[in-house]
Amino acid sequence: MSLTVTRDRFPLREVFTISRGSKTEAAVLTVALSREGATGRGECVPYARYGESLDSVAAEISALPEVIDRATLQNLLPAGAARNAVDCALWDREAKRAGRPVWQLAGLPAPAPVTTCFTLSLDTPERMRAAAARAAGRPILKIKLGTEEDMARLEAVRAGAPKARIVVDANEGWTAEVYSALAPHLKRLGVALVEQPLPAGADGMLAEIARPVPVCADESCHDRASLAGLRGKYDMVNIKLDKAGGLTEALALREAAKAEGFGIMVGCMVSSSLSMAPAFLVAQRAAVADLDGPLILAEDRKPPVRYAGSVMQAPDRALWG
Repeated sequence: MSLTVTRDRFPLREVFTISRGSKTEAAVLTVALSREGATGRGECVPYARYGESLDSVAAEISALPEVIDRATLQNLLPAGAARNAVDCALWDREAKRAGRPVWQLAGLPAPAPVTTCFTLSLDTPERMRAAAARAAGRPILKIKLGTEEDMARLEAVRAGAPKARIVVDANEGWTAEVYSALAPHLKRLGVALVEQPLPAGADGMLAEIARPVPVCADESCHDRASLAGLRGKYDMVNIKLDKAGGLTEALALREAAKAEGFGIMVGCMVSSSLSMAPAFLVAQRAAVADLDGPLILAEDRKPPVRYAGSVMQAPDRALWG
């Protein structure tokens, strides 16, 4: 088996800002895995929030044995970016070798187009209102918040896009006091859900304070082992392949979370169409899909995932799967 890891960078259309900082490009690792005449690819985004870097994740991947399968991989690497890229590459290689799409190999129904959120990054209220107005025709807007001055931003986005469904992502940026003060206004402004209002590991208050709109675990939810700690605090979970460690665990997490009564959101890091393709399968029939990474890129993979407005089409199998 031949396994290579390369670093790729995709410039963004404009600066993308969340409560933890800003970026102007998507920096990813691409894995190509070849065996018996078939090559599969996978992509991951190392995330500093989880102690990952391009160097550390590349080293994890390069240290893997020469011959590996998906079942063995689950025990060799923890949930995270490294396992994600290799797991998705193994699925892609298997599909190409079998001449069948991944959804068939995984025993899934044929996938249908998915309506995704479109994300507005954190900015001044005036600029967020202008961005919302430009995107007002999209059915679901996700807005990045996470400061003590977010009320004005919420009002501004709603004024700019009066008919859009709104998802709020605080990226762990609020305190329990800030969340409690904002919560009634979230409902008044028609917010559909709020992601990760409090820091992971310091979110116990969510079990004690009112949640007038559904609260979704993002940084607090990685894989199935996370679910026990979410009960009573969260209504939904955000499944991301870079957190779960690949398509294999993401599909298992989806079913386990549904069985425990959690609603499902499927998200992504800022990344290319190669990351979106496997996530598209997990997002089937999810309550919320947030797979707009390619929409904020200035350059993408070829062939890219196609979007009709906010509707994500099934990825070309020449890309993945």
